[in-house]
Amino acid sequence: MSLPRRFLFLVLVPTLLILVGTVGYVWIEEDYSWFDGLYMTVMTMTTVGFGELHGPLSVPGRVFTIFLMLGGIFTLFYAAGELIRAIVGGEVRSLLGRYRMEQSLAQMRNHVIVCGYGRMGRLVCREFETQKLPFVVVEEAPEPLADFAMKYGLFLAGDSTSDKVLKLAGVERARALVTVVGSDADNLYITMSARLLNDRLFIVARAEDDQAEAKLQRAGANRVVSPYAIGGARVAHAVLRPTVMDFIELATRSEHMELQMEESLIGPRSKLAGKTLQESQLRQELGIIIVAIKKAQGAMVFNPPSDARMEAGDILITLGHREQLNRLELLASG
Repeated sequence: MSLPRRFLFLVLVPTLLILVGTVGYVWIEEDYSWFDGLYMTVMTMTTVGFGELHGPLSVPGRVFTIFLMLGGIFTLFYAAGELIRAIVGGEVRSLLGRYRMEQSLAQMRNHVIVCGYGRMGRLVCREFETQKLPFVVVEEAPEPLADFAMKYGLFLAGDSTSDKVLKLAGVERARALVTVVGSDADNLYITMSARLLNDRLFIVARAEDDQAEAKLQRAGANRVVSPYAIGGARVAHAVLRPTVMDFIELATRSEHMELQMEESLIGPRSKLAGKTLQESQLRQELGIIIVAIKKAQGAMVFNPPSDARMEAGDILITLGHREQLNRLELLASG
């Protein structure tokens, strides 16, 4: 945390005056020790006036004391005034809050960074909050963050296109980054910067223009989402296939606890690795529907048969109740 220059001045100038006063008394007055010089300096600067330690001061010592008193009075009064103004104005509270935030950011691991807190950014953060997933919001304009109050999220005021801000948000320790700022150019720049800072990061980028999708993918985005394309398709499906849309809404909305769709990564230590679906008894014991298996190589097996074998690195796409899905997650992770 970098302190403002004014606070550094308030600390350095009195310290420098004490140092100069201590050295000055030891140099001018022959019978003064270093502690005597320090004691005399502090007593003079604070205008306490307990008296001179070893008898009357010499003429040079009194002249030196006059300048030290004047300098000390003005410096300490200025420092006290600035400190009171900072406390009353909330600057100290803001500085301490920023320090606590930076400490919290430094401790975060495996979190998600959300660049942009507009309409789409708010929806993304709300979903992460519902899923109890730790995340960091980076927003340059302070106004949207005025009503930010989420238990699992931290906000960071700054420019998402800056490498310094991304590093402060923990991009090197994050699991994923979502960039949903309003400009395709900014999303492209953020994607490139994040990819260079962390080549293992999963990046989801928003695209306004159709031509921006290919550029974002070449820049390093794992997924590119076009809100207008998705919204237009859902409107059309709501007319053409309303029952299908009802099922998708039921399976993908987190507030619908009756039935949910989830993905589970099979870890190397999982008991499911190397077994077929029939051997694992997942359908019988957990009562879940296995929609598909995405193989580690990228192939997607829809409605897998009972003899389909699961391997480490495969992803199970399943449908079931939340409790059942949580039990599957424990089995898959090992």
